Amino acid sequence: MGKYSDGKDGETGGSSYPLVAVCIDKDKNSQNALKYATETLVHKGQTIILVHVNTKGTSGGVEDAAGYKQPTDPQMKDLYLPFRCFCTRKDIHCKDVVLDDHDVAKSIVEFAAHAAVEKLVVGATARGGFCRFKAEICSTISKTAPDFCTVYVVTKGGKVTSVRQAIRQAPAVSPLRTMIQGHKPDHAHALALAQKWAAPTPPSRGDAAGTPMVQDNPIMSPFARTTGLSAGSARKPFPEFSLPESSDISFIGAAPRRSIERYPPRLSNGSEGLDQHSFEARTPNRWGDSFGNDSAAGHSQTSTSSWCSQPTDDMEAEMKRLRLELKQTMDMYSTACKEALSAKQKAMELQRWKVEEEQRSHETRLTEESAMALIEQEKAKARAAIEAAEAAQRLADLEAQKRIGAEMKAGARESVRYRKYTIEEIEIGTDHFNEARKVGEGGYGPVYKGHLDHTPVAIKVLRPDAAQGRSQFQQEVEVLSCIRHPNMVLLLGACPEYGCLVYEYMAHGSLDDCLFRRGSGGGGGGGPVIPWQHRFRIAAEIATGLLFLHQTKPEPLVHRDLKPGNILLDRNYVSKISDVGLARLVPPSVADNVTQCHMTSAAGTFCYIDPEYQQTGMLGVKSDVYSLGVMLLQIVTARPPMGLTHHVGRALERGTFADLLDPAVHDWPMEEVHRFAVVSLRCCELRRKDRPDLATVVLPELNRLRALGEDNMEYCNPMGGFGGGMHSSSGFHSGHFSQTRHV
Repeated sequence: MGKYSDGKDGETGGSSYPLVAVCIDKDKNSQNALKYATETLVHKGQTIILVHVNTKGTSGGVEDAAGYKQPTDPQMKDLYLPFRCFCTRKDIHCKDVVLDDHDVAKSIVEFAAHAAVEKLVVGATARGGFCRFKAEICSTISKTAPDFCTVYVVTKGGKVTSVRQAIRQAPAVSPLRTMIQGHKPDHAHALALAQKWAAPTPPSRGDAAGTPMVQDNPIMSPFARTTGLSAGSARKPFPEFSLPESSDISFIGAAPRRSIERYPPRLSNGSEGLDQHSFEARTPNRWGDSFGNDSAAGHSQTSTSSWCSQPTDDMEAEMKRLRLELKQTMDMYSTACKEALSAKQKAMELQRWKVEEEQRSHETRLTEESAMALIEQEKAKARAAIEAAEAAQRLADLEAQKRIGAEMKAGARESVRYRKYTIEEIEIGTDHFNEARKVGEGGYGPVYKGHLDHTPVAIKVLRPDAAQGRSQFQQEVEVLSCIRHPNMVLLLGACPEYGCLVYEYMAHGSLDDCLFRRGSGGGGGGGPVIPWQHRFRIAAEIATGLLFLHQTKPEPLVHRDLKPGNILLDRNYVSKISDVGLARLVPPSVADNVTQCHMTSAAGTFCYIDPEYQQTGMLGVKSDVYSLGVMLLQIVTARPPMGLTHHVGRALERGTFADLLDPAVHDWPMEEVHRFAVVSLRCCELRRKDRPDLATVVLPELNRLRALGEDNMEYCNPMGGFGGGMHSSSGFHSGHFSQTRHV
C-alpha cells in the first residue's frame, strides 16, 4: 500500500496511501470514530473520506468526477460541517460522499467495494441512543465488507470493540483514489472555486491576468480579493480559524445556523480544493464600498496595494467578534442542554414516582384484600371451633350420662364383681391378726398371710389413720375387680366396712427383694440369684401387664407408682403388677390425642416419677414408660435407682457398661444386654415426646429378648433356695409394701 504522503509531493504521482473512510451521522460515536481515524490511521496532509447514508429519499447532491454525490442541501452541509472543521484543525484533508439508500449496511459495503476502500471506521451504537448505525448494522458491515477492507467498530472513548482484518490487498485501480491523487489545487483554481461559493454577481470588467474585476455589486468577498493576490505572497489565502484541541466538535455541529453562516470556516486543503462543494463564506463582501463601480483599469495597481493593508485589520476584528459571539452561543447552548437534561431527569423522576405510587396503591389494595380474606377465614375457623366445642360438650354430657348409668349398674352388680368377706371370716383366717402372720406393712397398712376357703391368701388391712386410705381402697377395688390378666395380681375379695383387701398369695414376694437378695433374715445375700434368662422374661411380662392397663376400655389406666417393690413373683417367678391404688383413669380422648391430663398433685415414688409429670402435673401413659425404664435398668444392674440412668448412659459412651451389670450373673449375653440397656435409657428420656412407644418399640424388643432367654433356658443356673415351697418373706412382705411417698 506504500507509505503515507505528506500532501506536498502530489505532483510526482509516485506515492500513495490507503483509502480511509469514516461513516458519519449525528451520533456521538461518529465523532469518536473520526477521532480514532485521525489519531491512528491517517496523518497530516492525507485525505480521509466522510461517508453518510441518506435514508430519507434523495439528497439531490451533485456528482463529482468519480461519480459520487457531494452534499449540497443546507441540512446535509450542517451535518458535515463539524467533521470538516475537526479535520481542518488536524491538518487533514477530507472528501464528502453522500449515499442515498434505505439499506445502510448494503450501501456502505457497495461503496467500499467500488471505491476500493482499505480501512473503514464505523461508530458503535450507544446504549439507549438513537443511532443510524445500529448494532446489527455494524455487525452486517463487518461480515459483508470486501475481504480487502479492514473494518473498525469504535465506541465511547475511542475504544475499538471489534476489528475485521483484511485478507488481501485492495485493487490497484480505484476511481476515488485516482481523483484524489490527480487533483491538486492551485491559487488560480482556488480563486475560481471561491467565486463560485460567493454570492452570484453580474458580469464585471477586468483584465484576463487574474486581477480583481470591478463588479457592479458594491460588496465583494474579501476572501476572493485575498485569493486574487500574487501567488508568491507570504500571507495565507484564507483567514485563520482554529478551535482548542480539547474542544468538542459536537458543539460546532449543534451551533445555530445563523452563526455558522456568518462565520466562514477554514477551507479544507483536500483534493476537492476550493470547489463549490467546500464550506466557504457565502456572505457578500463587507469591504466592497472601497472600490468604485466606474473605476478605470489604470487604477488597479493602486487599489490592490490599498486593499492589502486595510481589510486585514478589519477582518481580524471581525474574527474576534465572531469568536466571541460563537463562544456566547456555545455557552447558551450548553446551558440550554443542561436545563433540558435537568428537566428530563425531573420528568423521569416524576414518572418513576407516579409508577411507584401506583405500585404502592396496588400493593395496598392487594394487602387489604388478603387481610379481608384472612379475616373471613379466621371467622370461619372460629365458627367451626365453636361448633366443634359445642359438639364436644354434647358428647361429654352424653358420656357423663352414660358413665352415671354405668356406675349405677355397676353398683347394682358390685356384689357380683368380687366376693364380700365379713370381718369375722378375716379374723379367723388371720388368727385375729396375729403378729406372727404379719408379712409386711406399707403406707396403706399391714399385710397378713391367711387362709380363706382353704386357700392361702394375702390380706391387706387399711389403717384408720392412713392418708387417702379410703380413696385408694375404692380405687383398687374398682380397678382389680373389673380386670383379669395373667400379669396383674388377682383380687379375691374385700371387706368394705373395715377396708380389708384379699389377694392371691405370691410365693416369692416382690421383685425388689429378689434383685437385692433379701433373705429371711432381712440382710443381703440371703436369696438366690435370678439368671439373665428369667430377668428378660420378667421384664417382658411387666411391659405386657403395663400395656394391658394402658389399653383398658373404655378408659385407659395409668399406674403412677410402678417400681420393683410393686412387682410380685409367684412360685414360678411369674411377675404380676400390684398396688394400683394410685392408678388414674385417663379420658379416652385425652389418651388417644395428647396422651396426658392435668393432675392437681403428683403421686408416686421418688426416682421413678416422670420428671415432666412432676413439674407440670400433666399425666399420660408415657409417665409409666419412664418408671418402666428405671426399673428395667435395675433388673440388669441390681443397683439403686438414684442416678442410675446417668451412670448407665456414661458407661455406654465409654464402653464400660459390663462393669455396671449385676456381678452375681456371670454369663451375661453382652450384645443383647447392651440393646436392652439402650431401650431402657430411651424410656428414661426427660421429655415425654422423646420416649418410645410401649406397644410398637419397647414390648417387641423385650419379647425378642424373652424368646432368646427361653431358647437358652437349658444353660440357666438352678435357683436354689426358692424351690417351690413357702419363703418366710414371700407374699406381700415388707419390701413390697414399703412406704409410698406422695410428691
